[in-house]
Amino acid sequence: MKILLTGGSSFTGLWFARRLNSLGHTVVSPLRGSSYAGLRGERVTTLREVAEVVDDCPFGSPRFLDLAGAHSWDLLCQHAARTGDYRSPEFDVSTAVAENTHNLGAVLRTMLDGGLAGVLVTGSVFEQDEGIGDTPLRAFSPYGLSKGLTWQCHRFLSETLHFNLGKFVIPNPFGPFEEPRFCSYLIQSWLKGEVPTVRTPLYVRDNIHVDLMAAAYAAFAEELPSLAGVTRLNPSGYVESQGAFANRFAAEMSTRLGVPCPIVLLGQKNFDEPMVRINTDRVDAAAFGWSE
Repeated sequence: MKILLTGGSSFTGLWFARRLNSLGHTVVSPLRGSSYAGLRGERVTTLREVAEVVDDCPFGSPRFLDLAGAHSWDLLCQHAARTGDYRSPEFDVSTAVAENTHNLGAVLRTMLDGGLAGVLVTGSVFEQDEGIGDTPLRAFSPYGLSKGLTWQCHRFLSETLHFNLGKFVIPNPFGPFEEPRFCSYLIQSWLKGEVPTVRTPLYVRDNIHVDLMAAAYAAFAEELPSLAGVTRLNPSGYVESQGAFANRFAAEMSTRLGVPCPIVLLGQKNFDEPMVRINTDRVDAAAFGWSE
């Protein structure tokens, strides 16, 4: 297939591009800018090895519309989203939704005229009404809310323009090229000879290795053109408390890093987030020839 994948410079976007490319698909990845440094720069360098990168081509821009009409596309993988300080309670929801859906109707009409077979939108388990867990299934943050509203815009257009629409809901991925979050914090602490702490060991979350998640994503993408209407996949990995996952991760990494990997689980005092939020579709790693 010829696939237009947005968001390829992100942690998960890079892994999606790698997996799709390994299966023989042609991946074209438009990026907002052209100059990237640090970890994102490393990801973009790797992305250029597996995809045709189009610089300075933000979603919905005239350059993007030209790209959308320049080829006959099989699939639009809409992975890009405005993130910024996604943890901030001041995250601007309206601006994010406007950017995520800029000229969305025009983009879709242009690509449908060229034979587009389906659209695959990336969601998050931290959106409103996603996964299972404590009810009501509220968005974890304004960022999560913006992702849910972005999905609703795509769903509305799928029902009016009549195209196959899929939603792939990301849980808690971890692996190489990830941003400095939980697992990278643990590894960096161990390599420095420090003992990291886990401040929220009681939250039950759904952690999955990004490579396995990308395998599930690519399989869903390959199937989507033949799936009429609106379909979804909520891939699930290690469902357990963050304390249990930290212990699992420490045991696995001690042999890989060749250093001691101690951790300290603190008494959790912050309960601002729902206690439980997980996905529901268990991923069969063996079916993808994948193992730890």
